[in-house]
Amino acid sequence: MSKKIYIDFAYLIMLAASFGAVIVLGAVVAPVIFNSDKILVDISLDHYNSGIIMGEVFHRFSYWLYVVASVVLIYEAVMYKMGQRDAIAFASSVTIVFSSLMFSAVYSPKILAMQAIGLEATQSDTFANIHMASELDFKILAIGLVILFVRRLMLLRIS
Repeated sequence: MSKKIYIDFAYLIMLAASFGAVIVLGAVVAPVIFNSDKILVDISLDHYNSGIIMGEVFHRFSYWLYVVASVVLIYEAVMYKMGQRDAIAFASSVTIVFSSLMFSAVYSPKILAMQAIGLEATQSDTFANIHMASELDFKILAIGLVILFVRRLMLLRIS
């Protein structure tokens, strides 16, 4: 058996784990943090402080997204160079790289900067638009991850 299979397997695990993390953060962690008043007994977090906590979670997750973007870029470039060119894999990998970088380098820092200004900044239309765009970007990232995972799995089976 070729040693390349271990690299392919590690790549697929990274894609699946990243997809799982995006889903867990968006569908589990965020709703729990923003509805903490229903869970906590003697402590009450307002929406602003819940946002501060969630912002820190996403800020830390951004470091992982930098790793994901780098690994996807390198792996897909090597596959392209080896002649394993596929339009679906290329499109989804470009989507992952750009959405990861947009979330990590643009949306998260802007949201954290506005949170640092104070409550008034987080109630502005600008903040609402940036937040909505970051949520959309996170969904696009999830779709790109699952498409690339499935496509690379299919291409692995063919070869």
